[in-house]
Amino acid sequence: MTHQAEVLPPGPNPPGAGNAPPANANQLAPNAAPVQPQPAPQPAAQPAPPAPPPAQIGGAPTSLVDWITGTNGPNKTLERFGISGTDLGVVWDNGDPANRQALMAFGDTFGYCKVHGQQWRYNVLFRSSDHDLSKGIHIAPGSASDRYSGSPAWQSGLSKQIINTPRVAPKETGLIPTSAISLGGTQVVNFMSIREWLRDGDWSTNYSGIAMSRDNGQNWSVAPGSIRPSSPDNVPGARFMPGNEHFQMGAFMKGKDNYLYSFGTPSGRGGAAFLSRVPPRFVADPSKYAYWNGDSNNWVPGDPGKATPVFPGPVGEMSAQYNDYLKQYLVLYTDGGSNDVVARTAPSPEGPWSPEQMLVSSWQMPGGIYAPMIHPWSSGKDLYFNLSLWSAYDVMLMHTALP
Repeated sequence: MTHQAEVLPPGPNPPGAGNAPPANANQLAPNAAPVQPQPAPQPAAQPAPPAPPPAQIGGAPTSLVDWITGTNGPNKTLERFGISGTDLGVVWDNGDPANRQALMAFGDTFGYCKVHGQQWRYNVLFRSSDHDLSKGIHIAPGSASDRYSGSPAWQSGLSKQIINTPRVAPKETGLIPTSAISLGGTQVVNFMSIREWLRDGDWSTNYSGIAMSRDNGQNWSVAPGSIRPSSPDNVPGARFMPGNEHFQMGAFMKGKDNYLYSFGTPSGRGGAAFLSRVPPRFVADPSKYAYWNGDSNNWVPGDPGKATPVFPGPVGEMSAQYNDYLKQYLVLYTDGGSNDVVARTAPSPEGPWSPEQMLVSSWQMPGGIYAPMIHPWSSGKDLYFNLSLWSAYDVMLMHTALP
């Protein structure tokens, strides 16, 4: 095990003074009754306001199901996986008909703090076969050899770092998964290389890239041609294309037209959302992507600089899916200003996207919530998503009852 310098990533922005909690605000707790969030404030007028969604999901009852990670959660992740704190929990279906599992990729991970290096890892992976999400997510023991175990491990009781640095950037302090998907039996993770952690809610990246696994996430390799530098100088020898800075964090989404869509946002939680698409077999080749340009109402091949925002910021870590119940495309993210968990819906990936609709207020769940990651096995009115809590530095499963 290689020890790396541990640097705690920045927490979400503190709630603004304009978002003071209402007098009757309730806080969410595990297994609590669903809570009706307060309506989100109306966004500023836009030149071309998006059409309203067919179903208003803002204020839908949302509750905490249970913790996925943490020393006090049901999975006892410190004792069983050497994980005392972690975040994100990017979750996707492994697409394996022989053993269908939900895979979850986590970001910066602490273990036993008294051990040299605090058992720091850039990223780790869990697997689960739980289909009844109302009872939470349970992780089987890890293994160094069993690709269907609860977690790829270095040894018993210690989950391993799954994505290692390709050592293309001179200064790097993290490799953080931002999105993932299964394509033809290959697991694909979009990740960002952290250059520097800055103030709360902000950081800089060297590049984004694609890592792939052909053994259900047990072993991973970075596709060399997938590197997207965020500036001309961050990755010596790599080609920088203007516009790549808007695709440092990703959110994969399968379309209804055989394309793989990938939303992009810049480093940090303050940027707008952009959109690209690619034939799935070319997911690791940036030259094969096309970019949505709303000014011309067209897809522009091969030029990320032509991408225009599909909805405005500040957008934090995001997840996306086509929701069969709503019959709409759905994105979840935390508003980088208020730290509220919000949703938008649209009839097509290009939009028009609805205004933000709040699902969880940062005042109902204090401590800094971020990174709502939609669970692919959500069905019907039951929307499940992973959510990180900064103060605990752990991940929990949430449930929203759609109207």
